[in-house]
Amino acid sequence: RGSGPASGAAGGMAEQADSSNSSSNCSMGGVGSAAAAAAGGGVDDCSFAETDDCTTRHLALTLRVDFPGRRLEARAALTVEAQRDGLTRVTLDTKDLKIIKVIVNGVEAEFSLGDAQGFKGSALTITLPSELLRGQQAVVEVSYETSPVASALQWLTAEQTAGKEHPYLFSQCQAIHCRSMVPCQDTPSVKSTYSARVSVPKELVALMSANRDGELPDALDDSRKIYCFQQTVPIPSYLIALVVGCLECRVIGPRSRVWSEKEMVDDAACEFEETETMLKTAENLVGAYVWGQYDLLVLPPSFPYGGMENPCLTFVTPTLLAGDKSLSNVIAHEISHSWTGNLVTNKTWEHFWLNEGHTVYLERMICRCMFAEQCRQFVALGGWKDLLEAVKTFGPTNPLTSLVPELRDIDPDDAFSSVPYEKGFALLYHLEELLGGPEIFMGFLKYYIQTFAYRSITTEDWKNCLCSYFCNKTDVLNQVDWNAWFHSPGIPPFTPHYDTTLADSCRSLCKRWIAASDSELNCFSEKDLLNMSSHQKIEFLALLLLEPPLRLNNVKRMQELYKFNNVKNAEIKFRWLRLCLRSHWEKAIPLALEMVTVQGRMKFTRPLYRELYNFEKARQQAIDTFTTNKPTMHPITAALVAKDLHLV
Repeated sequence: RGSGPASGAAGGMAEQADSSNSSSNCSMGGVGSAAAAAAGGGVDDCSFAETDDCTTRHLALTLRVDFPGRRLEARAALTVEAQRDGLTRVTLDTKDLKIIKVIVNGVEAEFSLGDAQGFKGSALTITLPSELLRGQQAVVEVSYETSPVASALQWLTAEQTAGKEHPYLFSQCQAIHCRSMVPCQDTPSVKSTYSARVSVPKELVALMSANRDGELPDALDDSRKIYCFQQTVPIPSYLIALVVGCLECRVIGPRSRVWSEKEMVDDAACEFEETETMLKTAENLVGAYVWGQYDLLVLPPSFPYGGMENPCLTFVTPTLLAGDKSLSNVIAHEISHSWTGNLVTNKTWEHFWLNEGHTVYLERMICRCMFAEQCRQFVALGGWKDLLEAVKTFGPTNPLTSLVPELRDIDPDDAFSSVPYEKGFALLYHLEELLGGPEIFMGFLKYYIQTFAYRSITTEDWKNCLCSYFCNKTDVLNQVDWNAWFHSPGIPPFTPHYDTTLADSCRSLCKRWIAASDSELNCFSEKDLLNMSSHQKIEFLALLLLEPPLRLNNVKRMQELYKFNNVKNAEIKFRWLRLCLRSHWEKAIPLALEMVTVQGRMKFTRPLYRELYNFEKARQQAIDTFTTNKPTMHPITAALVAKDLHLV
């Protein structure tokens, strides 16, 4: 998912081993605690799937999109392969699905749907007509319907779209929501190819996280057409994605198009015109792009993330359309996922940092290549502050700020935070400095990707790979406190030292505003920001947010000079409104309520709702606004904001 999540955290380890334990030694392997040893085995507590018994090799989907009923009428044919002799049953993950029938190798099969178990959903257990030996395959075909409240799907009315004429549907399967759209082994430890045929009203366009494979008339309904897709690279279930809407596209490169509603497609094409440059830069760093097409889809404003790295079709939020390409680092992040995350994948959600820490590292290396090392240092400095804020929000001893958490009985959505992104990056940057610099460490990153391509791995696998590659530097690696990095909550055991050149002017201006009395407010000028880039303005506001609230008169003067209320850049506006709310400026309340209403990106929406809740005069307005808007919000966002507002 796009860099810079809002809050929440990854769950913490139940046990902590003494940091002097021999497993801290690189040559001994191990991730350093009993709980981590269990996680290192790759057991996914978020899934019912018995992956040691069988695994999915291919998924063939047939979907009919029913907008009036807000459901998918569907058939999923899973080619499963036995991993042991005597396999007599297959267990799949489901959530809120209506199972109609199951056929195995052409023969109707018995099945049972277990009781719902909270966020995990229900286990679908299918009895095979005949037992399988290890290596044998069977085609398990499940006919089913999704629920109108499926957590993977958001159905938008025509009024909720930019064009106001046609309805819209999009999916978000990460982390464990695919089971509400497809009965499957909903764990990142299982990867399969997939194909799909999607029937939609013929005035609409369907796209998926796969290469397009033609269109057909729907023989059953001449008001509809069928879109066909093929994904030939094995992927985990969380990367299956679907969108249906009145979409147009523009070509932005030899292998890229940008898709959106026509009202914003030209703006998007301009904003993301550097996509091919970023792709080529990434290929020069870590090898060939294996996915064929790299398209972008700009979603409606309710999309909960900055971006989602769905293969062949990255989903992005319209809040990236700043008009000056200043927020395109999210595209570099999603492109980087084509290698780190999509090609090499965390085996369970405990090891999510493997996806995101490496992706942030590669994203910033793309920045370094396209711009300068100073740029990478500046962005990394901002990321470190995001980590400090996440740790401050949850408390320095909260186990939810560990890098490798235990997620037993924890919904991975509740574990989403800056921690795996920025603590993960901080570890990799620390290793880069210890082992000889960016060029040397990029050699390891490329080797790591080549070693584990098309596989799902654990932190244990990663660490063993690191120690193998740097076998001549074992003495250096043995100096790293692995237990503290992986399992201790709070700030990492080593604080990185970044080049502050681009941040110095931000820090200086920040200090002036903090110290200014009423009589000194005339010393500021609109020219203060004249030579600052958008990223430096973001940094300036981020620094102020780390300090106690500004005096109200200072905030009012800042608006008078800098006119932050009028900016288009969502990253600037979001931080500015938080600053105003903390200073209890009542004029900011309607602006903040407007921002949480017109867009649904959790990075912005959740902190703003929390700030509104903490401002007593705004609290009831925040609750009333949420209650009114909840039916039209993305289900993931609505569930988490309800917790932020202490409504559940």
